[in-house]
Amino acid sequence: MSPRRSSLVRETRETRIAVALNLDGTGERRIATGIGFFDHMLDQLAKHALLDLELDAKGDLHIDAHHTVEDIGITLGQALARALGDKKGVRRYGHAYVPLDEALSRVVIDLSGRPGLEFNVDFVRGLVGEFDIDLIHEFFKGFVNHALVTLHVDNLKGKNAHHQAETIFKAFGRALRMACEIDPRGSGMLPSTKGKL
Repeated sequence: MSPRRSSLVRETRETRIAVALNLDGTGERRIATGIGFFDHMLDQLAKHALLDLELDAKGDLHIDAHHTVEDIGITLGQALARALGDKKGVRRYGHAYVPLDEALSRVVIDLSGRPGLEFNVDFVRGLVGEFDIDLIHEFFKGFVNHALVTLHVDNLKGKNAHHQAETIFKAFGRALRMACEIDPRGSGMLPSTKGKL
């Protein structure tokens, strides 16, 4: 099997995002976004997805974190799409439930070739430290639009916004790992009756 890796740089007037991704990694990661809480969330994603991830982001944080977080989602989505290639042999679907103390989240993903996001999360507060918790939705929106995946994110319980967010990213990592895995029974076939994903 050829290596499922990609690297790219996306640069705008607002941000410069560099990503290197290995889908068949061990969870090695080097992440620097300039946003401490978001680094923590991406760290959880890479660890639980068993992705090797290098991510370096420079953005207009003097304004706020919006452009940086959204553009990381876009660039990570593009990197995933490239690394998956023709998607032959993948499981395609992935799902995970993850708890953290009182919080519980479920994430379900389909490497469908169609962008779609259902994001059902009522965060109990608007900030974690200085991080605007609404930006998590912006990250996932950018990701699905450029990875071309269908993603359902549901926080089922939670009284602590940090716990809610962390269960989401851990569940996302676990679901992504399952969907991207090569199915040993798939014989390199595409998991679609249409013949295209």
